[in-house]
Amino acid sequence: MLATMMGTSIVVGWIAHFMIGTLAWGGGFAILYSAIPGNTAVIKGIVFGIAAWLGMMIVIMPMAGAGLFGMSFGIMAPVMTLVLHLIFGAVLGKVYAAYSATGHVA
Repeated sequence: MLATMMGTSIVVGWIAHFMIGTLAWGGGFAILYSAIPGNTAVIKGIVFGIAAWLGMMIVIMPMAGAGLFGMSFGIMAPVMTLVLHLIFGAVLGKVYAAYSATGHVA
């Protein structure tokens, strides 16, 4: 879907998706870390993942022509993307905690 929105190949779409997930969302998580509710980095990551999912469902999916919550793809689209964003958030929080334990993150 991202590749179609960008008017490029699926490979470039996947690269862009990876870059957005790691650089933009990873950086955003680090910047917003202290403001995100939760008592552990993993919980904070999950909360952040849910927020990213909501943004995608409310803004990106309609922009891509998939309707609110991507419902033109059926009920599994929002369900599976939520599961994937929960996993993404948990991993993001775990990686952030491990990296910050090295003293590289203030």
